[in-house]
Amino acid sequence: MNDVDAMQQLIDEAAIRNLIARMAHLADAGDLETEYLGLFTDDATWERPGFPAVKGHAEILAAAQERRRTKMQGPGTNTRHINTTLAVQVDGSDEATAQSYWLFMGKTDTSAPVVTGCGRYVDTFWRTDDGWKMSSRQILNT
Repeated sequence: MNDVDAMQQLIDEAAIRNLIARMAHLADAGDLETEYLGLFTDDATWERPGFPAVKGHAEILAAAQERRRTKMQGPGTNTRHINTTLAVQVDGSDEATAQSYWLFMGKTDTSAPVVTGCGRYVDTFWRTDDGWKMSSRQILNT
């Protein structure tokens, strides 16, 4: 790999890491309709055990709004998404993958927050004219 390729790989990995972090921040508190959806490709898929799989912006938005409506997450719920142990694979093409562990925290308004869930994300990304976007997220409880 030459220096230009190595530098581009580092730039791509940083962009993807920031996208994953931004997604967690926006899920907890932020604009869903513009900012959150802007992180996904138009035909993105989102899968989680125990929930219907969703595809495309309309379904992803509806699912995120439902999680907020039911106080599962979002502003005022005192919950946080924590991403850790993130490994990004960029091979020089317009596709990349990442795997990371996640923790879902509750009671974040106290001095003793609690882990209410944990698992693994398996993500796929596409390079678009607007930068990297998530094309699929599989949420695993293992």
